[in-house]
Amino acid sequence: MRKNSIKNTRINGEVKRELSNIIRGEIKDPRIHPMTTVVEVEVAPDLKSAKAYISVLGDEQEQQDTLAGLKSAEGYIRRALAKSINLRNTPEIRFILDQSIEYGVNMSKFIDQVNRKEDQE
Repeated sequence: MRKNSIKNTRINGEVKRELSNIIRGEIKDPRIHPMTTVVEVEVAPDLKSAKAYISVLGDEQEQQDTLAGLKSAEGYIRRALAKSINLRNTPEIRFILDQSIEYGVNMSKFIDQVNRKEDQE
């Protein structure tokens, strides 16, 4: 299976959706911030590993705590994923912090500030 094939794209979307549901609804770890979002999932073509890009709206400490909580719950998440998705192999998930949403929010604030200054002049 090629990396950008239709099947791989469909598997990426399915794993992303199920991973979001598991993180939001099933994990009870208090370290995981309630504003945690699964931005993207890249499953390897052999289905052995996956990279999950996670975005956390919060400060640096909350982001690190969330990553630590997710890392400690990897086994549970993988078992829950195996139950919900019927794949030949359940991928080993590696969580990576993605700050694109936070960056976009900050840029939007800066644009609003510039627009307000221009309106006042």
